[in-house]
Order: sequence, then structure tokens, then C-alpha cells
Amino acid sequence: MKRPLKLDMAMARYIVAQKAKGRRYFPFVTMLEPLEACNLHCIGCGRVEEYKDVLSRRLSVEGSLAAVRASGAPIVSIAGGEPLLHPQIGEIVKAITDERRFVYLCTNGLLLEEKLDLFTPSDHLSFVVHLDGTEKVHDYVTQRPGTFEIAIAALREAVSRGFRVNTNSTLFHGSDVEDLHELFNLLTEIGVEGLMVSPGYAYKDVSERELFLEREESIKVFQRVLDPSKGFPFYNNPLYLDFLRGKRDYPCAAWTTPTYTVLGWRKPCYILADEHTDDVNELFDPKLWEGYGPGKDRRCTNCMMHSGFEGASILEALSKPRDLLTLARGERGR
Repeated sequence: MKRPLKLDMAMARYIVAQKAKGRRYFPFVTMLEPLEACNLHCIGCGRVEEYKDVLSRRLSVEGSLAAVRASGAPIVSIAGGEPLLHPQIGEIVKAITDERRFVYLCTNGLLLEEKLDLFTPSDHLSFVVHLDGTEKVHDYVTQRPGTFEIAIAALREAVSRGFRVNTNSTLFHGSDVEDLHELFNLLTEIGVEGLMVSPGYAYKDVSERELFLEREESIKVFQRVLDPSKGFPFYNNPLYLDFLRGKRDYPCAAWTTPTYTVLGWRKPCYILADEHTDDVNELFDPKLWEGYGPGKDRRCTNCMMHSGFEGASILEALSKPRDLLTLARGERGR
């Protein structure tokens, strides 16, 4: 299964329209977190601690849709927390896809199989199951035995029912490259649409900070993980993958991925929340970004997250025909 052509066409039309309006700062993907509660407490996750005082809050269907409309991006990534814990998650997804936006619902997979009947297979919906390694590694990261087995079973069931399914894997200090390749082989055999990868980032509320990669270590690890000879169907765009390999350099463009939570829009970005705001347009103010990014804020030094740099790779490609061709070939080659 490959990513739908209509998704890439919708994104291309959207970007052309934004450029025609003279916009320099605009979103590509809306990150929607309708709750922060989770049924796991994985090592390396800071969200539960960061929002510990509001774990009982839930965004309404109307509130979720209003945030998506305010951002205006054609793609919505629903995360959290564990979004399948939300009692109205089926209604939230339907409301967004009814507007012809594309939804990526991120989940640890524990509730996926029992919740599948809430959804209908569609080009506009993909589940993204988080897996950080094969059984031994993944169950260690989640701190609960059996999570890998449950997630894989749910993933297989979703694929068999015709749902689009992707996976996301976070790399930490000491990540086992061979184990990840074993995982990727399994997922490819099952028939997932694509494999997303990202370096772990040390949130201020994460206690296990020694888990996280510094930039130079990230590059060395990703050079091995992203071995092109393996033929794995990586989902991130090829320019961003080259960035992870250290072959390209981009500035942060975190405004391309605004994040809406139960407290409002995270400001400035998905990773950092120095404050929350009710107005998404504050995130598109050029003056805001004068103080954030590698070389500007020490907290950004080691960040290579897709939420900041994958959008940057696309923006730069718009002015470089060769990169744009690489991007187009890579997207359709998956």
C-alpha cells in the first residue's frame, strides 16, 4: 500500500495557494491533542508530566474542529496522550475527514483493535502505531509486558480490514539498529504503508534525560538506521531523511506544525510550550521565531524533530527545482 496520490495533490494545491497569498509562515500539519491522558507511561515521554494537572480534560468535537479550521492545514495529526481513550474520538475523526482533511491518528495500539469499528477505511484516515523496537525493546520502553504483541495484533487487524496504517519509531541513546531493522522487516511484511522515524527529544519534564541523542550522535545512528540498501518504505520525505543522515542542513520551521491541546495552542512549538495561546496566528508571527531554533535557544540545540525540520525541507525545496524533483520522486516512490 502506498500513500494516496490525492493526499500529495491536496498538499501541493494548498502550498501553491498559500504562496499565492504571499504567506511566508503557514502550517502544513495541525497537531491536535484532544486529551493528554494515556494508558501507558513510557520512558522518554514528557506529556503526562507536563499536563499532569489537566489529565481529566477532553476537547469537544466542536472544539477540536474549530482548532483544525483555525489552523487551516490539510493534514491533521491526532495525538496526545492516547487519543483512543477519548470517548468521542470516532466523532472527532469523522468531523475532520468530512471536511476532506487527512487524519493521522497516533496510537500505542493497545485499544486499536477494539476501537476499529468506530472508523471506516478511507484514503483520508491513517492509523500511526508507535513501536520503538521488537518485543523486548518495545515492552521495556513502554514499561509493560505484552504491549508489543497487542500492538502488532491490532496493526495486522487494521491492515486486513483495509485501513491505511503507518508506524512511528523514536530513536534514543543506545537504540539497537539491528533490532530496529528486524522490526522494519516485520512491519514491511505485514504491509504497512510506511515507517516514520524521529530522534527522541529531551522535554524539560522528562526525568530520563540520559536517554536522548545529541545531534552528532543522532546523525551517526540515522546513517545506519536509514540504510538505503535495505529498501524499507520510510514515510518521511527524502530531504528530511537526508537531514537526519547529516547530508543536509535546515533551519527550524516549527510553525509548519502548530499544536493544539486542552490548554490551547502550544507556543512556540510541539516540543516547547513557554505558554499557551488561544490565537494560532501568534505562531505565524516572524518576530516569535527570532528567539527559537538551534543557535538561538539552547533548548533547541539537539532538536532534529520532524515537527520543526521536515516542513523546513519542503519550504526550501520550493526554491530549488532539483530538490523539488527529489521530493516529488521520493513521495511517489513509496
